[in-house]
Amino acid sequence: MGIDTVRTAALDEAAERRREQRGWYFYDWACSVYSTSVLTVFLGPYLTSVAKKAADAGGYVHPLGVPVRAGSFFAYSVSLSVIVAVLVMPLVGAAADRSGRKKPLLGAAAYVGAAATTGMFFLGGDRYLLGGALLIVANAAQSVAMMLYNSYLPQIAPPEERDAVSSRGWAFGYAAGSLVLVVDLVLYLAHDSFGVSESMAVRICLASAGLWWGGFTLVPLLRLRDRPTAVREATAPGLRQLAATVRDMRRHPLTLAFLLAYLIYNDGIQTVISQASVYGSEELGLSQSTLIGAVLLVQVLAVAGALGMGRLARTYGAKRTILGSLVAWTFTLGAGYFLPAGAPVGFFLLAASIGLVLGGSQALSRSLFSHLVPPGKEAEYFSAYEMSDRGMSWLGPLLFGVTYQLTGSYRDAIISLVVFFVIGFVLLARVPVRRAIGDAGNPVPERI
Repeated sequence: MGIDTVRTAALDEAAERRREQRGWYFYDWACSVYSTSVLTVFLGPYLTSVAKKAADAGGYVHPLGVPVRAGSFFAYSVSLSVIVAVLVMPLVGAAADRSGRKKPLLGAAAYVGAAATTGMFFLGGDRYLLGGALLIVANAAQSVAMMLYNSYLPQIAPPEERDAVSSRGWAFGYAAGSLVLVVDLVLYLAHDSFGVSESMAVRICLASAGLWWGGFTLVPLLRLRDRPTAVREATAPGLRQLAATVRDMRRHPLTLAFLLAYLIYNDGIQTVISQASVYGSEELGLSQSTLIGAVLLVQVLAVAGALGMGRLARTYGAKRTILGSLVAWTFTLGAGYFLPAGAPVGFFLLAASIGLVLGGSQALSRSLFSHLVPPGKEAEYFSAYEMSDRGMSWLGPLLFGVTYQLTGSYRDAIISLVVFFVIGFVLLARVPVRRAIGDAGNPVPERI
């Protein structure tokens, strides 16, 4: 009877864990539409056009009296949102760990971001300031919510399940992004058939992403559960909390070593994502419809890539699989350098290669980092991880821009990004992940 009771309890615990994991996947399904449809495809060009309508004869707008080129307003708004997120994430992360109440904070961040995104429906005429404010709020809220979402991973999945669980989360996100982007493109390309203007079609696409985000966030809020914590300390103000987090991380130098490697190779990944369309349009002379199709292809194949690399990690371990993906990124950039101009087939092949390694690189990096976080500090440490992911990816675009400025060649600019994958490979290869996991106070999986 005792054995049966133990077995029943174990089965109930496993069933509850699976239920919570399925709820966790749905936050990626909810919020990834914002990253794909809003940030990657529609908002940048649209907000720039709105700012240009409000510009003076010299092409400048004047937010708070500061002269800003209308063409730079979107980029500056994104940068300001990153600064806001960097200040807020450590504060929220520490509060979540010390109170044990992550779910209310996740819900608050998600619904602030979803509401701001839905409000983008009202970006008509020359309301560039409203657009900038909504972008700053939505992007910062997304960063905070993702930090809290990621910090659930070590709590809802035992070590041997994390690669697969993380990969499924990314796959859910890319699947949602693909689905909604297809619907958005139908509306955008055939807006006359639906009796709406191009501007109205874009605004509908932006607002619908916010409604999708808010609606599907209900699923993780219903299924995830808070866990009590034994530590209840006062939380310091934002900058002091960030300094305290960094000081604590210095006690785990191998965790910091992984984070440095991730910061560098992820900088390369984010730069390829953000600059590939510039390379396609300016260097290869490809049309906007071709570039949007390539974005959609990346989204679709990233689902298969995330799941496929998750399976590879079961056999070869997360670290070796990530290292293999960095080699693949390097060869992909080399192939991109030699693409002939005016050849969309070659660009689609390049997009396919990026899609197959993109989701897996990100998913396995997240799961590997989760093993390196000391118990009870999940949200606090994932705030540093999220800052590496979103707040520190500026060296790549800088190198890309400087290389183009010096050489006048986007081919030279794109191949210069290889350095991030080479350095990231070397730094990651030098991290003894088994020892790092043990030093963090976590059990070491059989395969890592």
